[in-house]
Amino acid sequence: MPSDERIEVRRPIAADPAAIFAILSDPKGHVAIDSTGMLMDATGEPATAVDDTFEVHMDREALQDFPLGHYDVTVRIVAFEQDREIAWVIEGQLNIGHVYGYRLEPMDGPWTLVTQYYDWSDIDQQWKDAGIFPVISESALRATLGILARAAQGGRAPEPLPAID
Repeated sequence: MPSDERIEVRRPIAADPAAIFAILSDPKGHVAIDSTGMLMDATGEPATAVDDTFEVHMDREALQDFPLGHYDVTVRIVAFEQDREIAWVIEGQLNIGHVYGYRLEPMDGPWTLVTQYYDWSDIDQQWKDAGIFPVISESALRATLGILARAAQGGRAPEPLPAID
């Protein structure tokens, strides 16, 4: 559901919350499910708590919007509830404060409802006025959920997919 300063997308994934959360809390998992092509590699340990950090090696050329080339960012965890929610901000040369996150809700059977969100509502007004948000589109977030589903399910989802509101 897009808004002026937040995007949320969701999808049922045929995997338990622990399997999905293991991907989302692992630096290499971030790279594996990225649909933008910007995340090249990551170093560090899986997140286990708020304020944990890891490095992600980026290449902005994939978006062809700003000539930033290769650069590194620090992912700092700002919300962490094991197997339920994880969120982070990106720190580095620019500490803008936009938040990326996931909420996981168990469903019947093998399913977990995964909501991915991207929120820039609390960033400084100068960044809002710059007209660069959202950096990642709703369709890219949806594609990332598809890649997450493939990674967590280990292949094809069981049929039928559950309905969500």
